[in-house]
Amino acid sequence: LGQRMKALFFFFFSSRRRHTRSSLVSWARRCVQETGINAEYMGYKVHKEMPNLRLQKRLAASVLKCGQKRVWLDPNEASEIALANSRKNIRKLFKDGLIIKRHIHLHSRSRVRRMKEAKRKGRHTGMGKREGTINARISYKVLWMRRIRILRRLLRKYRELKKIDKHLYHSFYMKCKGNQFKNKYVLIEAVHKAKSEEKRAKELGAQAEAKKAKKKKGEEKKEEPKAEKPAEEKKQKQFCIAMNLKHCLLYTSDAADDTPCVDLGGRRIIKKKKTS
Repeated sequence: LGQRMKALFFFFFSSRRRHTRSSLVSWARRCVQETGINAEYMGYKVHKEMPNLRLQKRLAASVLKCGQKRVWLDPNEASEIALANSRKNIRKLFKDGLIIKRHIHLHSRSRVRRMKEAKRKGRHTGMGKREGTINARISYKVLWMRRIRILRRLLRKYRELKKIDKHLYHSFYMKCKGNQFKNKYVLIEAVHKAKSEEKRAKELGAQAEAKKAKKKKGEEKKEEPKAEKPAEEKKQKQFCIAMNLKHCLLYTSDAADDTPCVDLGGRRIIKKKKTS
């Protein structure tokens, strides 16, 4: 057999016809099948045929609940996978890692995320990038709904925290409905201003009430009937008045010689003499 194979090799390589790689590989494979001689020893690499794993792939797709395209079978363990002819064996091979369920291939979102991040900073939003009217890009109604919900949420929060009463809440609610506040900060400023004005009005009202009560009390005191004072007190008062008049007398040079005459403030007062 060895001499025969040597003759065949000599005849094949000594012929002058041009041999292609495919023809050499096919000849080596045929030699392996017919004679059992190792063709790789002669310098030719022969690929062994992989066993048919169609059954295993179908069973694996059924067990893993996916398509057959997503089932990956380990080519290095093809002989072991070929022995699996039941679902139980397929589950065991899947657990061992010889059979893998591939992930679904999706489009990458990295470029989209990068573009969105740039647009948040204001890039790529110029006049050349805009299509459609302003109302088409974002409607006025949506803008109004966003703004009014923010303002009403703030009013509800202030009412729950007892910062404003129900009357002030209703007043600002209707003002928000009338488009009086541009944003939340303008509304907060208006609330603080209204509260300070309300506090000032209360203080002024309290002062006016106190002043009015004081005036009324004084009027009532004046209207009370005067009680008659005792006779001794009356005499004492008259004596005090007389003493004050005596001390207020002003003597001048003209009236100095005339004792019965007294000058008060430049006016001569003549006292009448008693006639006997």
